[in-house]
Amino acid sequence: MKDLTVGNEAKLIFRFAIPMVLGNILQQLYNVIDSIIVGQVLGKEALAAVGASFPVFYALIAFMIGIGSGATIVISQFYGAKQTTKVKRTITTIFSVLFFASLIIMAVGIGYSTQIFTLLKVDEAILPQSVEYFNAYMTGMIAFFGFNGVSSVLRGLGDSKTPLRFMIYSTVLNIVLDVLFVMVFKWGIQGAAYATVSAQFITFGAAIIHLQKKQHIISFNLRKWVIDLRLLKESMRIGLPTAFQQTFVALGIMALIRIVNNFEPDVLAAYTAAGRIDSLAALPALNLASALSAFVGQNLGAGKLDRIKNGLRATLFMAWGISIIVMASAYLFGEQLMKLFTSDAAVIQYGVDYLVIVSSFYLIFSTMFVLHGVLRGAGATLIPMFISLLSLWLIRIPLALFFSEKIGVAGIWWAIPAGWCTGMLGSLIYYLSGKWKNKGVIKYK
Repeated sequence: MKDLTVGNEAKLIFRFAIPMVLGNILQQLYNVIDSIIVGQVLGKEALAAVGASFPVFYALIAFMIGIGSGATIVISQFYGAKQTTKVKRTITTIFSVLFFASLIIMAVGIGYSTQIFTLLKVDEAILPQSVEYFNAYMTGMIAFFGFNGVSSVLRGLGDSKTPLRFMIYSTVLNIVLDVLFVMVFKWGIQGAAYATVSAQFITFGAAIIHLQKKQHIISFNLRKWVIDLRLLKESMRIGLPTAFQQTFVALGIMALIRIVNNFEPDVLAAYTAAGRIDSLAALPALNLASALSAFVGQNLGAGKLDRIKNGLRATLFMAWGISIIVMASAYLFGEQLMKLFTSDAAVIQYGVDYLVIVSSFYLIFSTMFVLHGVLRGAGATLIPMFISLLSLWLIRIPLALFFSEKIGVAGIWWAIPAGWCTGMLGSLIYYLSGKWKNKGVIKYK
């Protein structure tokens, strides 16, 4: 655990963010490794099937991710205020909710997978593989929610190194199982999904054993388990806006996939591969924002508003520097990166166009998410929700539909940064208003 209320702001945020960046890069490598092996071994149709599965999976889990983020904010603020009993009760409450949610989501996802993919206009040539991969992936819901819940709680307590260590183990295991299941056992596209699921279950089990021995504030002793409805309500109050935001973002990704599916399967394969690269490129900014949220939560709980301003300034400079490097890399090495996934010339060209267009706006993207980091850390999640929904549903999706009809596939790619620009401007205006300062469980005076 780490007290973020004392010490140099920039160093604290940087050191706290680095394990998170590395851990989430490794977590994203789950999908990247699946996609590379599937694309190279099973072909571009299987690669497109993996790409069709991700937005559906994200849509099903998005709501609970938002609720979990609300609990993390509550935990960080109580921890900053030295209210340990409430920290423990919040942890056990949110884990109980995540467990039952995982069972419900798994049942719904597997039960209605074919209907969902049909609604998304997935090409008949890749529909069976999409359903196979998705259903296999959904069997890991308990492990997915469990491990991500442990990681989120530890980060709220200021510990970002322990999740990193377990993510390293999980990624290495996933690589080994991917090769074994797909290339040796020849289990096809389901093998790629089961490799990830198996790695998640093993890592989650190891994390529970570790926490039982080393981290006493998180107890998995069911006899001492407490479900505090009042704290759940507080977590829901802060987390619901983010939960709805995450859900509508996920539905927006599904809507974008439906627009992509108006074109040939090569476009979906390119969107899948380039999207994997884009997700990795975005991680530094996203995790700096997450580190800033924990920093803001603790310092707001301690009543140290000046440190929040200094932390925001430092985080912006770090995010901008990384964004420039990532943007240059996408320009220079976009084609080589796409060739990791496929040798098909049409897929590669569509993917390179995506990377060049989208990476040109990484500075805007990083600014938007760093500002969101401050607002979420303070518990001010309602207005950012509306800003995100506006930028997605009134800007990105309509423009993607309109531009794709006028200029083709590239129109979909241009609509993505158009949404970022709107979101960044709205977030900046709300931050400058100062109304976010008294939205948490600990009021600033």
